Amino acid sequence: MKWGIVLNTNMPETVWNALRLGSKALEAKNEVSLFLLGSGVEIENINDKTFDVSGALSDFLDSGGKLLACGTCLKVRHQAAGVCPVSTMAQLVEMISDSDKVVTLG
Repeated sequence: MKWGIVLNTNMPETVWNALRLGSKALEAKNEVSLFLLGSGVEIENINDKTFDVSGALSDFLDSGGKLLACGTCLKVRHQAAGVCPVSTMAQLVEMISDSDKVVTLG
């Protein structure tokens, strides 16, 4: 099954849970794409003592998760593309259309 996760927040606990959900879905042999939207594009800058976002992001990517980030949102926040390619709304539409399940957090 193909999953699409749209993450529209930089709240550490929500980001951490989105990444854990994606990794668990990958572990169950699903394909998972995670699209960062709005403040979600700040994922690499999240440092939290309780929620290991960096570790969860590494686990997600190492498990074969696909990461995309809204180019406009990156530009507005003066963020570099980092670990994921700059993407567009057209690619978000494509991800949603191609997914069997879509989950939105944030």
